[in-house]
Amino acid sequence: MFAEADNIPRAKSGNITHSDPNMSMTSPGYEDDLCLRYSSASAAGPALYEANRMSLEASPMTMSPWNQATAFNKPSWVPFDDGNIPTNSLIGSLTREEGHIYSLAATKDLLYTGSDSKNIRVWKNLKEFTGFKSNSGLVKAIVISGEKIFTGHQDGKIRVWKISPKNPSVHKRAGTLPTLKDILKSSIKPSNYVEVTRKRSLWIKHSDAVSCLSLNEEQGLLYSASWDRTFKVWRISDSKCLESIHAHDDAVNSLVSTLGGMVLTGSADGTVKVWNREQQRKGTKHTLAQTLLQQECAVTALAIDAPGSVVYCGSSDGLVNFWELEKQLSHGGVMKGHKMAVLCLAAAGNLVFSGSADKTICVWRKDGNIHTCLSVLTGHTGPVKCLAVERDQESGNEQQWIVYSGSLDKSVKVWSVSELAQVAAMQQNQQQPVYDKESIPSDGSNSSTSRASQNRR
Repeated sequence: MFAEADNIPRAKSGNITHSDPNMSMTSPGYEDDLCLRYSSASAAGPALYEANRMSLEASPMTMSPWNQATAFNKPSWVPFDDGNIPTNSLIGSLTREEGHIYSLAATKDLLYTGSDSKNIRVWKNLKEFTGFKSNSGLVKAIVISGEKIFTGHQDGKIRVWKISPKNPSVHKRAGTLPTLKDILKSSIKPSNYVEVTRKRSLWIKHSDAVSCLSLNEEQGLLYSASWDRTFKVWRISDSKCLESIHAHDDAVNSLVSTLGGMVLTGSADGTVKVWNREQQRKGTKHTLAQTLLQQECAVTALAIDAPGSVVYCGSSDGLVNFWELEKQLSHGGVMKGHKMAVLCLAAAGNLVFSGSADKTICVWRKDGNIHTCLSVLTGHTGPVKCLAVERDQESGNEQQWIVYSGSLDKSVKVWSVSELAQVAAMQQNQQQPVYDKESIPSDGSNSSTSRASQNRR
């Protein structure tokens, strides 16, 4: 159902926040729902966490009626008056009592949400528009390319959906990656089988959960990353698998593709790797260029800003590292804003958003290579698992954004966030930086030998 957003106190803008990077990152109560996996190289379990941690002015969302919703209640929506939405504030909540939210994708006026109920819900103008069901595992990733919607699932499959041209509310399944034709064709040759996590599988198929999907619209490519330690490259035009790369020693949790032919992967083995893409006559070839980061705790999220100049990396220790592509991927610093694992990242304009298992979203403002935490969005009662950001078209302001956050509390929250409103307050607080340029050597390496191994996403 929809939840009323009026009269909920918001965190005041412009406050600078700090956190202890050595606080334990994951609460045992959410281990299963987070789909966290222990590294095969570690037997250490999740540590305890200070559950009463507050950020800025805490919002009493646990007392709100939205949290008492049932599936039988009629959806309702009570927005703020036009032009009266506070800066960096909650607009409202979208709730459907059917499962934890694991994935989001926003395009134009539509929002797609994926959950462990196997349903993909479609929301339009903050109201439920339609939905479609997949007879598979939970929906871990959603990306949109034109009229095609790609969903990645726990069962290792990628499903393709198309919007009906006659009825925009109807979504029909257009196929599965890999296609049945390619599976049958490949299964004939024994050389097409590879050893993956102690079992034989066709190289074109993922043998474990699909953790991430990433589009490269310029080249017409779709990338899929998986817990089977590989990432695969698909040609969107004919759904053909062009290449499979055994990338890491543990689950691949995140992947981003740049316009310049570079792909970055982050893994539960604690590394971020950089791959160079070479276009060939029959497909692509990816070769390892460098290992950007090597640490003991898992890499859980990656994001790249719109200009393609900065890469961000979130980890299970609650830190966000970043590197500057324009400076040959030199390490820019560390952003410290969470006391638990960073589970998702998003970048838009001069803003970066980090969602965490500590149930909060940090809003960071980038000025050069300095990142300042402008505010912390509070209200979720479960870990923040996914983020999506769209420009606020109705505001007429190019620096006003609508942020969607999906959580294991079964809700999607909708926030209004501005880049400009915090400038004055930020200038007053510049003497309190929240990034640390010296935490990690300039080459980006970090052994983290003193930090306990954290569980994997």
